[in-house]
Amino acid sequence: MKIVSFERQGRAGYGVLEGDRIAVAPASGPADLKAALASGGVAAVIPSGESIALSDVTLLPVLPNPGKILCVGHNYEDHRKETGRAKVDHPSIFTRWADTLVAGGQPIVRPQESTDLDYEGELAVVIGRGGRRISREAAMDHVAGYTIANDASVRDWQWHTHQFTPGKNFPDTCALGPWLMTPDEMGPLDRCRITTRVNGEVVQDAGFDQMIFSIADIIAYCSGFTTLSPGDVILTGTPGGVGAKRTPPLWLKPGDVVEVTVTGLGVLSNPVSEDASA
Repeated sequence: MKIVSFERQGRAGYGVLEGDRIAVAPASGPADLKAALASGGVAAVIPSGESIALSDVTLLPVLPNPGKILCVGHNYEDHRKETGRAKVDHPSIFTRWADTLVAGGQPIVRPQESTDLDYEGELAVVIGRGGRRISREAAMDHVAGYTIANDASVRDWQWHTHQFTPGKNFPDTCALGPWLMTPDEMGPLDRCRITTRVNGEVVQDAGFDQMIFSIADIIAYCSGFTTLSPGDVILTGTPGGVGAKRTPPLWLKPGDVVEVTVTGLGVLSNPVSEDASA
């Protein structure tokens, strides 16, 4: 099953993507995908019988309003090496805020404060069943599904100190989408690859079997310090090849197009624009 969140005629909705049409969830049901997951997981996403064309809607981030966005740093060995980070016993966790999210097809916005905007293609996990102190063995039972993220980072602000927060939380810098795919349709993750392209050129490519900490490891660790809730999103890390570690650096600029592809899941594509606000 593929689930999308969308806006149509000024109203937000969600539903099941079937080819080029969306089987819409009823207005009388849970208000949004996050609420649906909280009320019964993906089984609560029950189409109303109304069907609309995908071309007639504007996609939203899969989870427009997650309570938490937790992100894992340096979770691929090639990326750890290119950044010079030491090996660690626990995943490195930082956070994003919901107002950083944009949908597939929407611009990732380079802020006025910097030109050092970098791409980071990632697999994102959406929590379907909440919990605290979840065991590694039970962790995958808490997954509602998977989507794609581009954890675009404002590097100079990220590097102002050892804390990542500023460089990871400029508005409209994290793409999430285009849909949520349930685990049964996704299949075994160790057979999947993630590939990032900038203007058609491959800049990142890795198998998920190259992750240092598995998804189960990450869920177990995160639930040790916070209660995970339905609709929470976990970004699982990016492979090597980021723009900051190239010679010369490859910074995203207005007019660029970044595509992140995950085997069997789809393509998240976003143009880059410049912040024109006052």
